[in-house]
Amino acid sequence: MCGIVGYIGRRDVAPLLLEGLQRLEYRGYDSAGIVITGKAAAGKPGALKMVKAKGRVRELEAKVPKRFAGTTGIAHTRWATHGAPSDENAHPHLDAENKVAVVHNGIIDNASELRAKLTADGIVFLSETDTEVLVHLIARAQAETLEEKVREALRHVEGTYGIAVLHADFNDRIVVARNGSPVVLGIGEKEMFVASDVAALVAHTRQVVTLDDGEMATLKADDFRTYTTEGSTTTATPTTVEWEAESYDMGGHDTYMHKEISEQADAVDRVLRGRIDDRFSTVHLGGLNLDAREARGVRRIKILGCGTSYHAGQIGAQLIEELARIPADAEPASEFRYRNPVVDPDTLYVAVSQSGETYDVLAAVQELKRKGARVLGVVNVVGSAIAREADGGTYVHAGPEVCVVSTKCFTNTVVAFALLALHLGRIRDLSVADGKRIIDGLRRLPDQISEILANEDEIKRLAAEYADAKSMMFIGRVRGYPVAREASLKLKEVSYIHAEAYPASELKHGPLALIEPAMPTVAIVPDDDLLEKNRAAMEEIKARSGRILAVAHQVQEKADHTIVVPKNENELDPILMGIPLQLFAYHTALAMGRDIDKPRNLAKSVTVE
Repeated sequence: MCGIVGYIGRRDVAPLLLEGLQRLEYRGYDSAGIVITGKAAAGKPGALKMVKAKGRVRELEAKVPKRFAGTTGIAHTRWATHGAPSDENAHPHLDAENKVAVVHNGIIDNASELRAKLTADGIVFLSETDTEVLVHLIARAQAETLEEKVREALRHVEGTYGIAVLHADFNDRIVVARNGSPVVLGIGEKEMFVASDVAALVAHTRQVVTLDDGEMATLKADDFRTYTTEGSTTTATPTTVEWEAESYDMGGHDTYMHKEISEQADAVDRVLRGRIDDRFSTVHLGGLNLDAREARGVRRIKILGCGTSYHAGQIGAQLIEELARIPADAEPASEFRYRNPVVDPDTLYVAVSQSGETYDVLAAVQELKRKGARVLGVVNVVGSAIAREADGGTYVHAGPEVCVVSTKCFTNTVVAFALLALHLGRIRDLSVADGKRIIDGLRRLPDQISEILANEDEIKRLAAEYADAKSMMFIGRVRGYPVAREASLKLKEVSYIHAEAYPASELKHGPLALIEPAMPTVAIVPDDDLLEKNRAAMEEIKARSGRILAVAHQVQEKADHTIVVPKNENELDPILMGIPLQLFAYHTALAMGRDIDKPRNLAKSVTVE
């Protein structure tokens, strides 16, 4: 992985590809490359011209010669899986005769076996990547067309891929294929685009086709066709992307992370808009495809996600239990899919993913569907793989999230879970009065978020005080614990400070041994029925000379500092309590000089295991 861009048409291709790579920089990467088909000489096919560079797209751009003309090309930003970041390991990769070029997202599981066979046949490999295996397989294929050559090569491959292929002998086309890693076609006027993410396309077209697993496509300047890897023709209907190119701009902010934190009031308003039903004190979630009788038959809910989506799912599970009184829990999808779980027909499964393409979540969905389970998706990207695979679901409508570190998508996902919990609760036993209470609380959220964001200068000051910490502890009870886990993740992702989260009730069972003046603790202290229990935990920390930063609804005497947040309904308080800690992580990282939008070793959309 991580980013693919391709173009065929009439325009000069190199600037278009470089622009597309820049729009995909947010996904995280360590090297980049570009290959184009040069103009054909009389009686000869066009030659492939390639430039690659370790580092950022700007370093690749600096290496591209001024005379680098062509109208067809593919490009890539790589996040290392096989082989360290280097010019040699960067994509694209070429065969020995410089006729075939491939860019690839995903992992070829049997690459070592295939490499050994090819090496025995005299092939000399120039990189450590699994992708180079695929290049040589395509080049050696005996088929007459490029489509058949790619199809023949893919028959030998086990694993995941989203690929784009150029061939000097077939310079009127790009062939692409997908299995587990996203591939999106962009439909233009006498030009065609391909990318791994619509972010690279929306500046030029909003008409897109998203390939399914096991599907291929041939792109020519004036048309395209789709078909399966077995050769059967498929029907592809373009859809319109709802996001504008401007949605991916910084909008006057210094970083995407800051922009996206500041957008949360509007984003929450967007996820609520048109869904609230005041007459019956409930909400409309038409995409669930789950009628009232089916909803009442649900006996358990299992939520699956990874990273931030998993933490949102933990809060969602609590909301469902509290409001709908259905047993619910959340589990990392990356663990669930490997433990041979019991799939109960009375259990409703909910898959959570910002991109809708997270491989571990998608694989879990596919396994559940194979076993006959009902699966709902809670995703941000319309038309993504999980949205298409699920039986129904709801979009979180956060808008494009560019920073690798998720903020507004986390908040909107939790709000979406609040809507789902309210919907299920009102179908079951939640009273009209409680339904109205939750709706009133949901409507207060945007203004309360704005109130928290207005306190940014104070949070920035506190972040500077704690930026010298080598390690931090985050604690919370029940509703506060998932907030602590997400805040801990945010800090370590963007600042690289070691951070751990524990239930406050578990302090005495081991973590208390770590407390000392150099180990600050962030305590989530909502004003609910566990307030005194949380204060007792802070007493234990202060007795051991620990520093405490509290996030609470009122100033906490035992804390060294308190970030005060507005009070909402108890069930909805976790939505608000996480937001100041997003700013805390941001300003801590800023004080430490970190590359906030591109944290080291991380990628935005994890489409490999």
